[in-house]
Amino acid sequence: MKRIITATVQNRSGVLNRITGLMQKRQFNIDSISVGKTEVEQISRMTFVVEVEDMQKLEQLTKQLHKQIDVLKVADITDHAIVARELALVKVVCPPASRNELQSIIAPFRASAVDISKDSMIVQVTGDSDKIEAFLELVRPYGIKELTRTGVTAFLRGHQPQTADGNTYSLITN
Repeated sequence: MKRIITATVQNRSGVLNRITGLMQKRQFNIDSISVGKTEVEQISRMTFVVEVEDMQKLEQLTKQLHKQIDVLKVADITDHAIVARELALVKVVCPPASRNELQSIIAPFRASAVDISKDSMIVQVTGDSDKIEAFLELVRPYGIKELTRTGVTAFLRGHQPQTADGNTYSLITN
């Protein structure tokens, strides 16, 4: 099962390497990873999408991450109310005759053309992974020359209280 894990860490050299090395040693597959500075200059936030077999493996992963010296906080936010986004840049085959047609595909996705050449267009699209996949399926028949995607980055929505062990829980009920 795929899980979204966030880790707040010290912004120091080698932290990413140590954390990904830990995951590699324990044979966790990282589907995506994004890392960036936070509102506090010395702190970075990492967002991992990992494949775990069961809840026991997930617990093992979070405990191992907590033991890392530069890790300040770890949370599995998968089952909470979150905002998750990723970015894709897609270079699509686009001769002048196809530009209007391609623009009509781009518009509903709130994507934008960030570069146009005589035979291609680079489109920037942001959203959740399903939106990115849907966009790619629609432009694939035109021909995708190149594709790059960021990892998922995510936040909890609003203010969600924490339990005594530091994990968050959602007040939203179905």
